[in-house]
Amino acid sequence: MLNQHEIMQTIQMIDQQHLDVRTITMGVSLLSCAHSDVKTACTKIYDKITRYAEHLVSTGEAIEKEFGIPIVNKRISVTPVALVAAASETDSYVPFAQALDRAAKTCGVNFIGGFSALVQKGMTDADRILIASIPEALAVTDLVCASVNVGSTKSGIDMDAVALMGQTIKNLAQRTASRGGFGCAKLVVFCNAVEDNPFMAGAFHGVGEPEKVINVGVSGPGVVYHALQDVKGQPFDVVAETVKKTAFRITRMGQLVAQEASRRLDTPFGIVDLSLAPTPAVGDSVARILEEMGLEVCGTHGTTAALALLNDAVKKGGVMASSHVGGLSGAFIPVSEDEGMIAAARSGALTLDKLEAMTCVCSVGLDMIAVPGDTPAETISAIIADEAAIGMVNAKTTAVRIIPAPGCTVGDMVEFGGLLGAAPVQPVHPFSAKEFVERGGRIPAPMQSLKN
Repeated sequence: MLNQHEIMQTIQMIDQQHLDVRTITMGVSLLSCAHSDVKTACTKIYDKITRYAEHLVSTGEAIEKEFGIPIVNKRISVTPVALVAAASETDSYVPFAQALDRAAKTCGVNFIGGFSALVQKGMTDADRILIASIPEALAVTDLVCASVNVGSTKSGIDMDAVALMGQTIKNLAQRTASRGGFGCAKLVVFCNAVEDNPFMAGAFHGVGEPEKVINVGVSGPGVVYHALQDVKGQPFDVVAETVKKTAFRITRMGQLVAQEASRRLDTPFGIVDLSLAPTPAVGDSVARILEEMGLEVCGTHGTTAALALLNDAVKKGGVMASSHVGGLSGAFIPVSEDEGMIAAARSGALTLDKLEAMTCVCSVGLDMIAVPGDTPAETISAIIADEAAIGMVNAKTTAVRIIPAPGCTVGDMVEFGGLLGAAPVQPVHPFSAKEFVERGGRIPAPMQSLKN
């Protein structure tokens, strides 16, 4: 039973420390919607999503009101569209993205993810069509998010797909140039993508998932920050234990919401993803947590060690609190979405190279990073390859969400608004990786892949 002290603690975390359920995401299988005729397939997709997710938003709002717990986003993830659209006779999958967009707007959610392809070991014709469709699809829709998985520990890295994604990101930035390349904020390139991620822009409903499922993402950087203020000067053992206990409390709240949403929507409960996902609001920053551990500014020497401790303690606390912890679960470092990261990047302390080092020990990878608009496609592909290599060798999920902001140079600020925040344009290395990227083929899987 909860005692009065624990209840008051939770109220304080919500009212003063930015604790919230970041998202309730309903995953929906679209495998039954495959059809040779595009219009028929799109109609089936729209009908199925709107039938399953009809009450998702109203249910989330009711839970929010009854429990007093902020639920910031209600979202939908679907089967990777390349798998569903493969049955259709067409050379463009833009109509599928438009069907997803219409369904999302009808349901009232703020994003729908799954305009995706899984190409870690090679590309089918359908995968190539989907990737070619991404720039137009994300430019003409408002709520659709896309992702492409280009590598895995088991399969290695598909460098043909990596090269293609660099060009795709550049094309997408140009198509959405009037909004600072905003389309690129809705596209993630993964290595070791997970099937039950509730967070956008990388969410999709994996083929191993049930017909429909409820996954919940919980976030509370502000809560962890405030907890660490009570242990100033204490050894790292105490810091780790404090983070772990805080993560436990946060996850229990997420489990409560997830189970209640599952019951009311008559949909199986999947996982709770405890990820410290920051926002641009002051007091809701992962960077400030690291600085609270004793760093003058995020990005200086010691940052990677501090982030490793934070990520590990968050996972341990979450696992203690729920038997169904999944998704990415750890600490996110999206530059544009974290006021502390923005400040560190603008000061020059937080560079692209340091961010890459930090991704070795955190959840996901190079996230919401703006680079100059004239950055070559091959450089973007090489950045993706580096990040995928970290994921492949370390058997962890890594990703790249990068925005080559059209017309912008180093030092400029790109405004995205809302939870996506604003990103300072950061420099990339001026030296070419063109010949490296153009080799193509597949980087073989590491020895760690031989588990059987």
